[in-house]
Amino acid sequence: MMRNIWLLSCALLISCANNGSDTLYGKHDLVSDQLAKTWDEGLPLGNGVIGALVWEKENNLRMSLDNVNLWDLRPMENLNTPFFKFSWVQEQWKNNRYRDVQNTFDVPYDNAPAPSKIPGAAIEFNSKSLGKVTSARLAVSDAISHVSWESGVTFNSFVHATDQVGWFRFKGLKSEIVPILIPPAYQVEDDSTSVASISRQDLRRLGYKKGNVEVKDNSITYTQEGFNGFSYDVHVSWVQNGDVLEGSWSITSSLSESHLTAKELVEEKMKLGYSDSFRTHKQWWRQYWQKSSIQIPDSILEKQWYLEQYKFGSVARDGTPPVSLQAVWTADNGKLPPWKGDFHHDLNTQLSYWASYSGNHLDLENGYLQWMLKNKDTFKKYTQDYFESDGLAVPGVTTLTGEPMGGWIQYAFGPTVSGWLGLHFYWHWRFSMDEVFLKDKAYPWIKDVAVFFDEISVKDENGLRKLPISSSPEIHDNSRNAWFGETTNFDLAAIRWTYEKATELATHLGKTQEAEKWNKLLGEWPNFAIHSSEGLMLAPEHSYTSSHRHFSHLMAFHPYALIDYSKGDAHKTIIDNTVNHLIEKGSDYWTGYSFSWLGNLQARIFDGEGAAKTLRIFAENFCLPNSFHVNGEQHNKGYSKFKYRPFTLEGNFAFAAAIQEMLLQSHTRVIHVFPAIPSTWEDVSFTSLRGDGAFLISAKMEKGNVTHVEIISEKGGELKLRNPFRNHNFKCSSAFTVQDDILHIPTTEGQNILLSMDNK
Repeated sequence: MMRNIWLLSCALLISCANNGSDTLYGKHDLVSDQLAKTWDEGLPLGNGVIGALVWEKENNLRMSLDNVNLWDLRPMENLNTPFFKFSWVQEQWKNNRYRDVQNTFDVPYDNAPAPSKIPGAAIEFNSKSLGKVTSARLAVSDAISHVSWESGVTFNSFVHATDQVGWFRFKGLKSEIVPILIPPAYQVEDDSTSVASISRQDLRRLGYKKGNVEVKDNSITYTQEGFNGFSYDVHVSWVQNGDVLEGSWSITSSLSESHLTAKELVEEKMKLGYSDSFRTHKQWWRQYWQKSSIQIPDSILEKQWYLEQYKFGSVARDGTPPVSLQAVWTADNGKLPPWKGDFHHDLNTQLSYWASYSGNHLDLENGYLQWMLKNKDTFKKYTQDYFESDGLAVPGVTTLTGEPMGGWIQYAFGPTVSGWLGLHFYWHWRFSMDEVFLKDKAYPWIKDVAVFFDEISVKDENGLRKLPISSSPEIHDNSRNAWFGETTNFDLAAIRWTYEKATELATHLGKTQEAEKWNKLLGEWPNFAIHSSEGLMLAPEHSYTSSHRHFSHLMAFHPYALIDYSKGDAHKTIIDNTVNHLIEKGSDYWTGYSFSWLGNLQARIFDGEGAAKTLRIFAENFCLPNSFHVNGEQHNKGYSKFKYRPFTLEGNFAFAAAIQEMLLQSHTRVIHVFPAIPSTWEDVSFTSLRGDGAFLISAKMEKGNVTHVEIISEKGGELKLRNPFRNHNFKCSSAFTVQDDILHIPTTEGQNILLSMDNK
């Protein structure tokens, strides 16, 4: 009963007003009195495969269309040479000929236009005659955009949650309005400019022939051929009856698993019509919003959290590729997307899924893991080709199909990427307690990584293992100094974590000999480089000396939790020194995601005031009006010297993870509700956040006191809950024991445990 009341309360917060139609509006919506004038501020719509941005360009209502499978996959020829070897890189580094490495790997990546994610097309409507825009809104509860003009005309658009089509509808039209399909600027009419003279980011560098646009009475089809037989097509169809225009669009790729064309998809769905499609779309989103919710007294942070949840529901699905840098919202400005819109596994894809675990969205996170498993053979070939090793490594920068792309090779070919990715397999198991997943997917991945680390390591003069050369993203950029002769704390954290968890999982599965092997190898690696007053260092003899965007040196603390407050005073001292030193060095060279990450760190050390302040800086200074994280500071308040605005998503989703970390922590396998909230937050609640051990937790605080906690045990097992009621008496629906202020409650599968403060 209590949980249903909370869900209703949070639903009212999300959808507190009704606009007189079947769309619910609420306080977390994006609302403006005008349409955005640039693509990266558009109203975002998506379903994990296709996406759209609604904005205005030169008096035209514009919808920028995208599909995650639009990729130019031309190979990097420099990665198919005898020099594509880790051993060759080591030799050049050792002999101080590192310029040869940069020329071989870094420069070609910068100069080549592809491989790259590419844009799809745009649909425009001449809206000048409609008058001035009076309202532009994204209703997040139903994932639909709404635009109104002073003439009384309204426009709605949504990308269906599960069907690969988008919809639009005008109402109140006084005259006919016809969609226009705008291809990307792969070609420019009467353009005699040579490829050599255009800018590095220009789409014309791809060298595509002009696509074919076929216009009929009530439809347009655009087909574009790309590299080596790749093609994609866009189709839009519409019907106008009186003052109402309804239409549907789709965009499909030859790289998609589906063999239906965009025209076939649209024709099939047009039979259903706008209203019936919106009904099933809305059902999916209503179910999505029931997965978890929060209520906090900081309206800025609460709204940003809901917008991050909305975006995650728009870009992540089971069966789709991982969240790339821009996912389904590729740049619509005549240029290649920032950093080619690729899959960066040295931070970006990982941070994009941090919030999915406690946010109770394992179903959408599953696409990330399935993509890695699908491309495992590609990764193993890369491991053998580049590292000349068995086991499993993953390129730090990959294409849609998992192929390496190059770039700054310390990170693009970093040796411990597969270890960091293994953390997500482990988390999926711990948050689901799916034993089949553990046996068939999680342990085999981590085992293969452990084999790889064993094979590429060497012994030092003290008999301890080390990497031949090591790096710490993205310290010293791509210079020779970005390689360290000793294993960095970044690489060491991935290695030590891998062997610790390989031991744990092998033991759990009854593989005693394998567990002994992994534990023995763990003991052959050194401990972390730690400064007595500065905490975690970059590497032995190398301190964190200046502001840097990537907190790679402290990953043993977060996210790996190898060093944690729960492990005693010595660990606490290391962590406090590390975080204090990080903050003391300043944020001059941080990007937006750095603030999101710091919010997670501060929550992990129970600094609620600090976390809230940091996350507010992120939301107010590193995001555009539509909530997109754009890396650089936007308002010149002195938070960062980066003032640019390349849009990437990882900072957004790391923000959501930090908010959840303030409300619930379980990484120690003890459930801790409201561990890091500011003292001024007296009335707080959340529903159905997920904890380690497959527990769904809801909790409510009133006037500074926890009054209710409800926990559903999905898989059974012992529940450990830090007493949330402090010195107050409480009631519990299940038998329990108490040890060191931790409640121990044996549970069965599906059991519901209710705890409440006893006011008697």
